[in-house]
This record gives sequence, C-alpha cells and structure tokens, in this order.
Amino acid sequence: MSTRKQRMGESGENEASGFLSSLGNEIMARNVRTPRGEIVILAKLEDVTVFMEVRTLTSNRIAHPEETIPRQKQSPMPAAVEDHTQLHGIAHWQFDSVAVEGKPGSKPQVTHFENVPG
Repeated sequence: MSTRKQRMGESGENEASGFLSSLGNEIMARNVRTPRGEIVILAKLEDVTVFMEVRTLTSNRIAHPEETIPRQKQSPMPAAVEDHTQLHGIAHWQFDSVAVEGKPGSKPQVTHFENVPG
C-alpha cells in the first residue's frame, strides 16, 4: 500500500516526465537503482544523458521543492550518477533538477533547473 507521500512523489514524477517530454527529452527510465542511490528520471536530450532529481511539494510555505534536495544529490556527481555513467560508459551527461509544486487535483507548477552545479 502506498502512502500519501509516495503517491504525491509519483504524481510529481509523472508531471515532471510529461513536462520534460514536452521539451524534447526522451524519458529512458524512471527510479533507476544503483548500489549507491537512485536516479529518479533518466532521460536523453540529443546526445546528452540527463539525470533528473524530482522534488514535489504541495505548498512552498516552509520551503520551495528545489530547496529540499539532499546535499549528497547536489554534489557535482552524485554517487548514483557516477555508478550509472561508469557502468554504461556514458561520457556526455548533465544533472538536472525538477521542482513540482501544487496540491493534488490542481495544475502544478513545474520548474526545470538545467545542469545543476554542486
């Protein structure tokens, strides 16, 4: 059984996937697990592999979604990304972040942060 938080996260990932697809990204996989973490969305844009972190909140009263990304996922090369690039020999990549904000049943606001530095 999924919790409210899991349903909200999945809804945000669905919104982010649709938004990214509309920008020309090909969604390759979601929730890719590696020995050192998870890649929420794995996409391809032209010749660049894009690793996406997604944060979903129903309100920004306490913080904006992008402010809730854990420090280990903000480094220049998060451990899960390093695992995946080495395993698959990926040379051209970037790490993006997508913030989804809105209450269930309403049109959420999606903000895409490209090539997020550490």
